[in-house]
Amino acid sequence: MATQAAAQRRFSFLQIAITLQTLTIFLQAVSAGLLLTSPYGETLHSAGARVMYGASVLYVLAAVLAWKPGGGSPRPIWHASGFLVLASVQVALGIAHIPSVHLPLGVLMFGLSVLALARR
Repeated sequence: MATQAAAQRRFSFLQIAITLQTLTIFLQAVSAGLLLTSPYGETLHSAGARVMYGASVLYVLAAVLAWKPGGGSPRPIWHASGFLVLASVQVALGIAHIPSVHLPLGVLMFGLSVLALARR
């Protein structure tokens, strides 16, 4: 019974991490719109990028913690690691000011994150 309760907590932490990641990616889209229309948009988008990256790291940590004690499938770790790679590419593209790839990649990341959230 104690292991089942621990599994519920790990599952909850993983779900929270995916939810946080999805929310931060959505807020990045909002701040991108502000970037085009307001003087403080760049500051918000830059700060949001750091938070989004941190949420992706948290997702990897949550996936490892959910897998390691229970010995389940490592598939969530691969998914979370993939998001971290995408987040890294996204940040690099943003710094390099390559919106022709940065924007579609952001849309793809949001869609994949919603899909991951729906699977949990």
